[in-house]
Amino acid sequence: MRKRIALILAGVVAFAAIAGGAIAIAGGNDSEGGASGPGADRATQAALQATGGGTANSVELDNENGATWEVEVTKTDGNTVDVRLDENYKVVVIEGDSETQDSDDGTE
Repeated sequence: MRKRIALILAGVVAFAAIAGGAIAIAGGNDSEGGASGPGADRATQAALQATGGGTANSVELDNENGATWEVEVTKTDGNTVDVRLDENYKVVVIEGDSETQDSDDGTE
């Protein structure tokens, strides 16, 4: 009986460890609310390639315009855009970042 309980307990612990790791790898949130992990890294690389370089400010899971990822990028010319990517890291749309545009036009 003890052996059976020990095996069941070991299975539950293993399942929890695997499930927890899978959630983190799939793009779990970091302390600032952005996504992290290999998927977020691929999204960042794809966004920077699409914009011709720059600095990725944030990456998060998204669902606007059929996208899976949203990466905010400050391009080399100083303009900030939101790059939305699908689940295959293909660009869905690149939009001007409204928060940056609002503060740049002098009318807050």
